[in-house]
Amino acid sequence: MARWGYRGAGAIVGLATCLFPLTRACAEPAYVPLVRDYVEQRIRQMVETPLVLNAIAEQNAKFGDVSEMDMRVLDETYRSEVIQDQLHMVKLLLDKTVSHYLKEKQDASQGAIVEFFVTDSHGLNVGQSTVTADYWQGDEEKYLKTFANGSREIFIDRAERNESTQMLETQASFVVMDAQDKPIGVATVTIAIDAL
Repeated sequence: MARWGYRGAGAIVGLATCLFPLTRACAEPAYVPLVRDYVEQRIRQMVETPLVLNAIAEQNAKFGDVSEMDMRVLDETYRSEVIQDQLHMVKLLLDKTVSHYLKEKQDASQGAIVEFFVTDSHGLNVGQSTVTADYWQGDEEKYLKTFANGSREIFIDRAERNESTQMLETQASFVVMDAQDKPIGVATVTIAIDAL
């Protein structure tokens, strides 16, 4: 009977821990509120401009019925160009007016913005401030945790130390809405936390 009492008490404590987790275990990392505020106060207004919204809408119309296979082929082509330093697709993207705009915003951020890009409704890059690692974001958390699941929340990824700059960086992504409050794409910004 006494042995069962210990097991029962252990089960109750375990259940209580699951139902009412300790605050410390659930607390978000210290950088998350900083990044969220920066995105809400600075980045969102940069994205919600006619230039960006029109560029996304135009690409959505162009790629309206693109298949996943086609997106994967485009992504593979883009990646191979980056690896081989033959940047045909990349140059076409970087030459877009929306990419110049995002680059200007990155340059004016005093080192806070490391990378800035927007995608269409499929997760294909529409404009980008720098050469990104890939062209299709539709299979990554930045898209899956925002556009794909209909979330209006800002998804802030785990922070990592950039080996070349030694800066602590994270990516923040959110769904881009058009003037009719319809989701049309995703904006992603890589932020140097130390520069905030």
